[in-house]
Amino acid sequence: MKIGVLALQGDFDAHRRRLEELGAEVVLVRKPEQLDEIDGLVLPGGESSTILRLLGEQGFQKLGEFVRSKPAFGTCAGAILLAAEVENPAQKGLCAIDITVRRNAYGRQIDSTIISGPIRLPGGPIEQVYIRAPRIERTGPGVEVLAERDGYAVLVRQGKKMAATFHPELSGDTRVHQEFLKLVKNGEGN
Repeated sequence: MKIGVLALQGDFDAHRRRLEELGAEVVLVRKPEQLDEIDGLVLPGGESSTILRLLGEQGFQKLGEFVRSKPAFGTCAGAILLAAEVENPAQKGLCAIDITVRRNAYGRQIDSTIISGPIRLPGGPIEQVYIRAPRIERTGPGVEVLAERDGYAVLVRQGKKMAATFHPELSGDTRVHQEFLKLVKNGEGN
């Protein structure tokens, strides 16, 4: 099982380390053609508008084809990229998950925080690291909410896609990445 981590900008290396710790073979994806050699893709945090610029139109199209047909997991900026709608300000998304995301909804860098919150995966509460985090404002009917904060979804799954507004790669808890690897292994849903 080869898992790609989009390695254009942001904290992609923490995802690489976590996935390797869990036994996955990891490919740092920097060119569109590398998407052809992987089974699933992690889109890390960073700055979503910068990632869009670095992708370019051709890279964005290739990435869109990939995330609509294969397993993908986005954290923070990656969740923004996977969204159907993006607000504050509006920007294009890949429309891979039926969610509306509001960029920087929890405040500026100084407002970053770590909380412990409930999750609908075995093992009790999970540490949630928020850094200039987006907020999921709306979830479509096919979206399963796996964790919430203050009544808003912060971890969602739709078919073979997952998105988190927090950074599970910065926590010692491996359950979110394990759940994604299960999706890749089982090839569940769309």
